[in-house]
Amino acid sequence: MTYQMTSDQQGIRDAILRVCAEFDDEFWQNRDREGGFPHELHQKLARDGWLGIAIPEEYGGAGLGIVDAAIMMQAIAESGGGNSAASAVHMNIFGLNPVVKFGTDDQKKKYLPPLVAGEQKACFGVTEPTTGLDTTKLKTRAVRQGDRYVVHGQKVWISTAQVADKILLLARTTPLEDVKKPTEGLSLFYTDLDRTFVTVREIEKMGRKCVDSNELFIDGLPIPAADLIGEEGQGFRQILHGLNPERVLVAAEAVGIGRNALRRAANYANERVVFGRPIGQNQGVQHPLAACWAELEAANLMAMNAGALYDAGKPCGNEANAGKYLAGEAAVKATQTAQLTFGGFGYAKEYHVERLVREAILFRIAPVTPQLVLSFIAEHALGLPKSY
Repeated sequence: MTYQMTSDQQGIRDAILRVCAEFDDEFWQNRDREGGFPHELHQKLARDGWLGIAIPEEYGGAGLGIVDAAIMMQAIAESGGGNSAASAVHMNIFGLNPVVKFGTDDQKKKYLPPLVAGEQKACFGVTEPTTGLDTTKLKTRAVRQGDRYVVHGQKVWISTAQVADKILLLARTTPLEDVKKPTEGLSLFYTDLDRTFVTVREIEKMGRKCVDSNELFIDGLPIPAADLIGEEGQGFRQILHGLNPERVLVAAEAVGIGRNALRRAANYANERVVFGRPIGQNQGVQHPLAACWAELEAANLMAMNAGALYDAGKPCGNEANAGKYLAGEAAVKATQTAQLTFGGFGYAKEYHVERLVREAILFRIAPVTPQLVLSFIAEHALGLPKSY
């Protein structure tokens, strides 16, 4: 079995690279220094129809698969925009998948077209300060009061909440002690991020300054009952339909940022002359870069295989998690190896590689840590006892 892009998929990649070429290194360096959401990229991709690549055609999208979306997101990251560029549109591509899967036709007609058109932005409200990835222990409560729910709680590491109009929110509607299984009693809502009831506080972080990460403090947020997605109490099962696609997309983005770093390093190694010859002629420079290339491309094959399985409606949890793990590790190694190739200049912002180093680290940590990925694979692929 071989993986090779179709001519249509190559067309997607080429078109995205042309769009992203309008946003050069100086653009992303300024965003890294000053912050400020890259609305220009978001709107350009919206105008060209790319934000709906995986949304069904009847709701304004292109109706393509996760593999196609992964090719798109990889090209965005590989263009030089890195994690900042990819994260600016990342939520659009995978985040509303539970709405596509479980929303009513009226909900999809209402919610999806504005997102595809770039008229609205959304954030994903799941993680909480005290529970992390132990999702069944979420403490945010949504209590039914007539034709609405009222929500109190906290969320953390919520990307794009500074600019988002909507939130896909997971909250507990039945107390944990009143359900038979801890995965029951959680409900999913897609609703307005009403700042009258939600305080959004930005978290200062290591990289990706232009795409904000936030703490959310929710105090009595009223949510119309019509904004409940699917069946009450089944939100945990619903969000699982977004997790494997996200892992595939993150893996593709990680490979993209690693490829960009290697390209910068190879160009520099060909040009930098020390002791009368290009440093790229030295195997001590060549071999680490070559090993990184091999690791990135291997990770890419795993990720694209996971995406193909998902698009075919087949189980892909092991492959999606493995792809994310391999790509995250490979991206960190590739960016750091590229930085070393530049020597002292690798520490200088003008060469841009230090930005890629800082941004690649996030691919290793989020949306799931390497340790939890390995625990998942040990349990589900190898049949070992659950360790968490």
